[in-house]
Amino acid sequence: MRAFLTIIPVFFLLFSCKTEKKEDTESLLPSTETEVIAVEYAKGFTIEKYAHMTVIEVKSPWPNSNRSFKYALVERDKLAAMTLPKDAYDAIVPIPVEKLVVTSTTHIPSLEALGIEDKLVGFPSTKYISSEKTRQNVYSGKVKEIGSNESINTEVLIDLQPDLVVGFSINDQNKTYETIQKSGIPVLYNGDWVEETPLGKAEWIKFFAPFFKLEDKADSIFNNIESEYQKARELAKMATSKPTVISGAMYRDIWYIPAGDSWAASFLADANCDYLWKDTSGTGSLSLSIESVLEKGEGAEYWIAPNSFNSYDQLRETNEHYTRFEAFKNKKVYTFSLTTGDTGGILYYELGPNRPDIILKDLISILHPGILPDYQPYFFKPLNP
Repeated sequence: MRAFLTIIPVFFLLFSCKTEKKEDTESLLPSTETEVIAVEYAKGFTIEKYAHMTVIEVKSPWPNSNRSFKYALVERDKLAAMTLPKDAYDAIVPIPVEKLVVTSTTHIPSLEALGIEDKLVGFPSTKYISSEKTRQNVYSGKVKEIGSNESINTEVLIDLQPDLVVGFSINDQNKTYETIQKSGIPVLYNGDWVEETPLGKAEWIKFFAPFFKLEDKADSIFNNIESEYQKARELAKMATSKPTVISGAMYRDIWYIPAGDSWAASFLADANCDYLWKDTSGTGSLSLSIESVLEKGEGAEYWIAPNSFNSYDQLRETNEHYTRFEAFKNKKVYTFSLTTGDTGGILYYELGPNRPDIILKDLISILHPGILPDYQPYFFKPLNP
């Protein structure tokens, strides 16, 4: 009888522990109630928040993609107890992330804006990094060189043991990413470069934020960028004239110029100028002959972004036909290639997609000098003599 009485409390204790553990586990099942995070301009991703986890779906990882990727971000201390549907996600990432690798310079300004650049441990071709804080981390050895995007050194990357790799690709045939994933390191696609609008590209800061539980900070940063962009666009509407503009330059025998629906053409439209190819279709570049550009744009008042040319002498020496443009004759050619980082990387390519408000203000100050009289352009500078 005494032994039986001893067993009873033990039985109830065991039953109680099992019941409590079951309740804990059930409470961590993905909830059917979701909160959809507002993504207004970017078309390439969505964010949904559940209890203890966030789901990011990347819908446009590369141009004309016929598939999307779904990623589960699970609170690190809840992951062991979380029950997730099998094969429902392309990657599962414990958060907050402690170490990561990114593969495009356009990713870095988002990390710096969120104050998490010290979480970056590796990057392919570090010589191209221009952002100041991350550049210093490269110098100090905090950010390791991992080869190039075309040939990532997977051994070095795996030794770094990042919590995730943020990659980009032109298709789903990247064998290097497959190798990384097989080692147990999640690879997530970022499609910021596919976006076609200035604010759409900038909104990808919201993609990075949930990995570090910094959604509120990302919202605040983006809302400020959006507000500044919209205010600048409204100011541009006050202009009393719309100067004519050409863009691009020759590469070999072809003049590449932004198509009318492209990211670059969007800035010119919002700067309230008459971009002479604004009515063309396409989101990339048009391929034209120099004769056709001369015929249409020889008298244009401004020449914006002549590729990587830095000086009028360079233009003249490369092709004498450049000197026939009125913008060349009147010294109204402006380039972004003079704004570089320590190692010569062009900041426009790195920071520009993240800060469309700065690009737009630059263009307005150039094309409509009276509207922002005290503004000093950051990316765009007059071509050197």
